[in-house]
Amino acid sequence: MKITFLIHDVYGIGGTNRTTLNLATALADRHEVTIVSVRRHRTRPQFDIDPRVTVVPLVDVRKGSADLTDPLMNEPSQSFPTAEKRYHQYSRLSDQRVEQYLKDSNADVIIGTRPGINVYLARFAPPRALRIAQEHLTHDTHAKKLRAQFARHYRELDALVTTTEADAAVYRARMRLPGVEVLAIPNAVPDPRLSPARTGAKVIAAAGRLARGKRFDLLIKAFADIAGKHPDWTLRIYGAGAERDHLQQLISEYSLGGRAELMGVASPIEPEFAKAAIVASTSNAESFGMTLVEAMRCGVPVVSTDCPLGPAEIIHDGIDGRLVPVGDLQALNTALLDLITDELARLRMGRAARRAAHRYDPERIVDIYEDLFVGLAASRNSRAWQRTKARWRSLAARTLHRLGQST
Repeated sequence: MKITFLIHDVYGIGGTNRTTLNLATALADRHEVTIVSVRRHRTRPQFDIDPRVTVVPLVDVRKGSADLTDPLMNEPSQSFPTAEKRYHQYSRLSDQRVEQYLKDSNADVIIGTRPGINVYLARFAPPRALRIAQEHLTHDTHAKKLRAQFARHYRELDALVTTTEADAAVYRARMRLPGVEVLAIPNAVPDPRLSPARTGAKVIAAAGRLARGKRFDLLIKAFADIAGKHPDWTLRIYGAGAERDHLQQLISEYSLGGRAELMGVASPIEPEFAKAAIVASTSNAESFGMTLVEAMRCGVPVVSTDCPLGPAEIIHDGIDGRLVPVGDLQALNTALLDLITDELARLRMGRAARRAAHRYDPERIVDIYEDLFVGLAASRNSRAWQRTKARWRSLAARTLHRLGQST
């Protein structure tokens, strides 16, 4: 089977790139896989890409590229949703290149990876290909205007895949998509094949964008109390972002220099998690929670906020990790202290976390996708009929409405 992923810019770093590459690599064990990158901003991708996966860039924005002098590059896109935050990076040249590539594609399955890309997929992909939209954020993350723009195009797709069942339920309830299968498939997270976390480590680790919504400020405040009670424990936060200066200032205010550190970006993150005793996640919201599973893969228990939508579907509270209310400093502090003072509980939860993480084995996720491909192909005609009936009902309703206004 020929499977194509359509992605914004596979040459950069980010969660969507990482999860797409994980899935593409796993699928390449059984299928012919291509990643089509709408943009190319650097010569080499920042993540390693399996040599079995073909990468096709469409628009080259590197310095000196001929594409930068193409007149269409300066004309705004007419197909990419204007409410999408990446809209300013798209142009008539992007439209043209994507349309031509998709119309010429002989792929059996084409998978889009963000709302604007999924609109391209709905508009330009050949009807004989299965068209699957992935949602790497959540329904409620998107502005109402953007949801309105992509909803009408999503009706032409075969499936919409979210990373959590909670988000799939939101889409089913709030977005009418007749003939489109809406389901949840979690991200594939490979086994890092590292030894379980060291039992003697006295480190709390965290990772992610240094952004306000990740609430690393809350974690630093919780650690300030822990540091006074357990002077042999340290905090390491991995990542980069706009909040770095603010977080560094907070570390200084609490006199945590040398005890709490901003470590910068670490990729892959698993070797760093394996050096920790506990991993903390304090986000206000998560679409999935890759770092949770990556920590669990290393046999490290996670203390996470029970934020929408991912953590509660990943962590079983008290068994393979802990869940605490969003923004609750005292609950976070208590959960961390409980694990710090109970080594046996840490070890028990770490072992349980390592076992639970097998739910995200790439081979298992590939099996789910393959079942989806087979099911979508078999139901193509019945789903087309559902769409047709929905259009007739909509047309009839509009006609009755106009007749009612004219009388």
